[in-house]
Amino acid sequence: MLISFRRLIRYPKAESRRALGSFAPGSNYIPTGSRTHPLVTCTMVPKRKRSAVAPQQDIQPELPERPNATPRRSGRIVKKPSEVSQSDAYPSNKEALRAASSQTRGKKKQMLSQGEDVYGAIDGLREMEDNFRDAVKRQKLALDESSLCGTLNTTDEDAPFMPRPIKANPDTVLTKSEKKLLKERAAVKNEINETGLENGAHEDREEGDAEEPDANAFKQEGSRPPPVNSDYLPLPWKGRIGYACLNTYLRQSNPPVFSSRTCRISSILDHRHPLRDPSQPEHPTKNRPDKDEPADVARGKKYVEALGLANARDIVKMVRWNDKYGIKFMRLSSEMFPFASHEEYGYKLAPFASEALAEAGRVAGELGHRLTTHPGQFTQLGSPRKEVVRNAIRDLEYHDEMLTLLRLPEQPNKDAVMILHMGGVFGDKEATLDRFRENYAGLSPGIKARLVLENDDVSWTVHDLLPICEELNIPLVLDFHHHNIMFDKDKIREGTKDIVELYPRIKATWDRKGITQKMHYSEPCSEAITPRQRRKHRPRVMTLPPCANDMDLMIEAKDKEQAVFDLMRNFKLPGWDRFNDVIPYEREDDNRPPPKVPKKKQRKNKNADENGEDGEPEEEAKPLPVIPESEVGMGGPDNRVYWPLGMEEWLRPKKREVKNSKSKGDEIGDD
Repeated sequence: MLISFRRLIRYPKAESRRALGSFAPGSNYIPTGSRTHPLVTCTMVPKRKRSAVAPQQDIQPELPERPNATPRRSGRIVKKPSEVSQSDAYPSNKEALRAASSQTRGKKKQMLSQGEDVYGAIDGLREMEDNFRDAVKRQKLALDESSLCGTLNTTDEDAPFMPRPIKANPDTVLTKSEKKLLKERAAVKNEINETGLENGAHEDREEGDAEEPDANAFKQEGSRPPPVNSDYLPLPWKGRIGYACLNTYLRQSNPPVFSSRTCRISSILDHRHPLRDPSQPEHPTKNRPDKDEPADVARGKKYVEALGLANARDIVKMVRWNDKYGIKFMRLSSEMFPFASHEEYGYKLAPFASEALAEAGRVAGELGHRLTTHPGQFTQLGSPRKEVVRNAIRDLEYHDEMLTLLRLPEQPNKDAVMILHMGGVFGDKEATLDRFRENYAGLSPGIKARLVLENDDVSWTVHDLLPICEELNIPLVLDFHHHNIMFDKDKIREGTKDIVELYPRIKATWDRKGITQKMHYSEPCSEAITPRQRRKHRPRVMTLPPCANDMDLMIEAKDKEQAVFDLMRNFKLPGWDRFNDVIPYEREDDNRPPPKVPKKKQRKNKNADENGEDGEPEEEAKPLPVIPESEVGMGGPDNRVYWPLGMEEWLRPKKREVKNSKSKGDEIGDD
């Protein structure tokens, strides 16, 4: 009799009774499908040892063949069912059956208890599977009936992976009131995003701002008129090309050289307490500030001032590095002195930073290097909120003090400007311009002499800012990248050709103050389509804008000085032959620790042992030549400071690669 395995799993007790009931009474055989078969007793042939011959076994009586319900796993030869007679297979001796049952009663109880546990677990798993299947069906119905189905463009295959709607639990579906609540929340979220853009929160956000526009947005932006660009190249180049704030090569030096070390306000508060061991340097875990000791405000201020001094001292190294490779223009980081313009934790730069800044200004003046700054996106003089305006004025005063303490010569001091965005629109451009006029009138003469406006890529075009710049005698910085995203479509076309007509008016805003004109240039990523995607800067630029060949041009690219090097090489600009490619993962201008020599087993020499001497000594690492501090990070004897696009990791030591050694057997198998 064949027993269905599936029916056995789902109904184990009934199937066992049915299988046993089909055989004659007194049988000492229980079918395979039954839970227990304690009457089957046999002696297995012990496993043969490898090093000995198997002993001869006693001849055991043959057992009746099982019904062919499942294939046998044993390799022993047994008789086929056709060769066994009915009387042999099913004996009818009731006394023998009772005797066997009494002998194995204890074992039977144990196996029954184990069998009940196994089948109980199977029943539990089956119930869990049924519940899970029902829950999935209810969730799918809830998602199909919710309002999300009308807003999400998903296929049937993607539907199970979409997030569940709010308050759509597996047992219920969204009601009309809940659908209405979802729509209201979506509307509020969109309004908040639009308000944030209008309030000027648009600078330095292109990194990590992913956008998933719908097909209509792609179609609308992709079908816009193509840009009309000028074919003029400012060659031969006679101006200065610069980068902003950070030098990627010096940042990876040892020790690193950069001017944007910063901290958190919590760190300032922690460092008001003395170190656990003041005689030892600070350690992130072993020697931290002891908060059990009394706090001192002056101690916390000294900590943040030390960060600013380290940033200011590195400016000298960065300016000398730029001059060595033909770069004469750089923007200083606004984070040079952390929280200097903060309302509560702010501080003045003089006198503690006067000497360090004066040294940086002296070197820049001697080398003909131009330095500028760019306050952040929250510095808005046109905001309707008074506290925002107060913070903006305080931030401008901090930048003006930093540039003044450089003590640059007369013309470089005039050229040390502060570039500012107008900020948000706040619902009314004219009202915002009126507030800007009022707040600008209250600024100090030093700030007015340095303040410069720049067109942005969200709200304010060149045509919006040029009239007020001419009215208030403020220079205007033309940013080509921003202009190609945000421009007056009624007056000009996208691209660099039509904007050339405004060059005379823009240049006049600089000449009236005797300041050397500057422009900003960057390019969007090639895969960008929508305006928000196009705001992200490409790591390096491909060409030069149609500007005067003596312009001070700021390249706003992610690869900083490497983008300037690319322009130098592509157009053979002055300085293109001063630098060479770096050697991957190796630097000749750093004082790095010598590499560790792997330990080798000492070879014993018989003659050395007889004389009482040791074997061959281990190889010692040769000390590397010491690089003078003035030459650290300067490119080495071959001026290797250029790294190809995407290969910034070449500036760092190569990570150790752990190779899995194959065993000898695997190598033979691979062959």
